[in-house]
Amino acid sequence: MNTADYLLEVGRDQDIVLITAQERYTYRDLRQASARVAGELEAAGVKPTSSVGILANNTLFWVAAYLAAMKLGAVAVPFPTVLMPSQIKAMVEFVSCKVMCIERRIYNRFASALPDRLTLIGDDVLAQKGPVSWHSLPSTDSPDQLAALMFTSGTTAKPRAVQVSHRNIQANTESIINYLSLTQNDRMMTVLPFYYCFGTSLLHTHLRRGGSLALCNTFAYPETALEMLETAGCTGLAGVPSTFQTLLRNSTFPRRRFKTLRQIQQAGGKLSPVLIKELMTALPDADIYIMYGQTEATARLSYLPPRFLESKLGSIGKGMPGVELSVVNESGVAVKPGEIGEIIAKGDNICVGYLNEPEATAEKFVNGTLRTGDLATVDEDGFIYIVDRKSDFIKPYGYRVSSQQIENCVLELSDVVATAAIGEPDLVCGEAIKVFVMVRTGSCLTAEEIIAHCSRRLPHYMVPKAVVFLEQLPLNSAGKVVKSELRKLTTPAVSQSSLTLGA
Repeated sequence: MNTADYLLEVGRDQDIVLITAQERYTYRDLRQASARVAGELEAAGVKPTSSVGILANNTLFWVAAYLAAMKLGAVAVPFPTVLMPSQIKAMVEFVSCKVMCIERRIYNRFASALPDRLTLIGDDVLAQKGPVSWHSLPSTDSPDQLAALMFTSGTTAKPRAVQVSHRNIQANTESIINYLSLTQNDRMMTVLPFYYCFGTSLLHTHLRRGGSLALCNTFAYPETALEMLETAGCTGLAGVPSTFQTLLRNSTFPRRRFKTLRQIQQAGGKLSPVLIKELMTALPDADIYIMYGQTEATARLSYLPPRFLESKLGSIGKGMPGVELSVVNESGVAVKPGEIGEIIAKGDNICVGYLNEPEATAEKFVNGTLRTGDLATVDEDGFIYIVDRKSDFIKPYGYRVSSQQIENCVLELSDVVATAAIGEPDLVCGEAIKVFVMVRTGSCLTAEEIIAHCSRRLPHYMVPKAVVFLEQLPLNSAGKVVKSELRKLTTPAVSQSSLTLGA
């Protein structure tokens, strides 16, 4: 079945599907909007396998463009709206995009970067009448045909375009619905952008179940999202670590009581155990799912059932239904409890590779298996615990140190909203540990206090030598900390509030 038809198969015309600050849209509205965009795409000459760009915020138009492209057998290519025009231009050229669905409200920001040959379809077409109805459109049903190109949210390198098939999306969607037990009555508070695979997966699962999503396009003022969560009666909230760091440490979230909220989904990076505990305290009646995934796996790979939150604190759980997840050493042999190896994955949600990057594809996708690049251990019960990304390990005095362990220690200080640890060259210790810290509004926390806390909790070789305070850590389009940007910074240029210790 074509993925667009699959996603809209059960949604009833009269039921609400999307909620914004101004409007509520039904499944009938969505089908009509999708058909309207599809008519414009056909008129623009879009054929099966054509690349159709989408440059818009989370809106009815974004969803309609995404569904319309897939319905016609074209390849939907969502572009991050937070990027610079020059970055968008390079991405458009890379994927050979001929047609772009663009929100008129943001057109001026990107107009100079869009190629003249690019056919533009604006969201104003939704206000125009068209001859096409959803059910009269042709449908491409090949499961292995490409459905989308999703740009990775890599934190250290340039984004790559992951080739996602109809089979990938449907397999991942069914798995997620299965372990979350989603129903038609579920309504997701959506603060993650749809161009990010985690955000897209929220759209997939809730459309497939005939549920709904409340759309909040800014998290700069988290109280706005919290107000919508309450007024819209959302049953679910999903976010990456930075989402919950902000909510728990720099908003009224812990003091509010949400009558309808029953489920939390966290993925997109490791949330510190101390913050997981705070989340459990703030929402004692909600089911909290700690999950793990990658763009190369369509979205999700594993989950930790809520009943194991305390006994397996810090674990990403096990492979979700339909996914074989294991931790292996360099010889490809499964590690024993306590040993460190790389997480590898296999399943119908694993994508075929990157667009036009055969070497990177061959390195990451091996014999139908995804090499995630994440290092982890397992316990006696087979639960997986991520240690760090390969690229984020720090080596002071010859030791191999997980940056996440240092970050978890710093986050034990309640005034810390977010932190990131990196290594920088040092003549004495090889790599010196530097931590960048964002504190809650009004905090008087000092660098000395942070280092003193780490000295009490960590071995001497893991104690940071420098602390740098930032108003905001650099985040990519998915809300993940970009450590490559931090490595470009030097202490004197960043902050007057930094402290450096001697060897």
